[in-house]
Amino acid sequence: MEKIYKKIKLENKIYLIIENKNDCLNLEELTLKYTDYFYDYDYILGDYAYNKLRLKGFCSKNNSKFNKINDINLKDSYLKDNCVFNCNYFLIKKVK
Repeated sequence: MEKIYKKIKLENKIYLIIENKNDCLNLEELTLKYTDYFYDYDYILGDYAYNKLRLKGFCSKNNSKFNKINDINLKDSYLKDNCVFNCNYFLIKKVK
């Protein structure tokens, strides 16, 4: 059975919501934080620390901007090492 993802639009770019722990994604808050800095990333992870949204861009290996620090395969390590324990987070993926 194929999983159906919800689509969102940020500055004329379409993203799929891949993960949304405890339904924490607040589109209004994300829109305020989203900047052109994130245009080159394939994924954006948003985590909440002390009720504040933080964003981190990640790439697939075939992205020309890829480097080890933004490898999407290290997302779980990032959550464990850089985020509040058991925090709410969401992951969105850019539709090309």
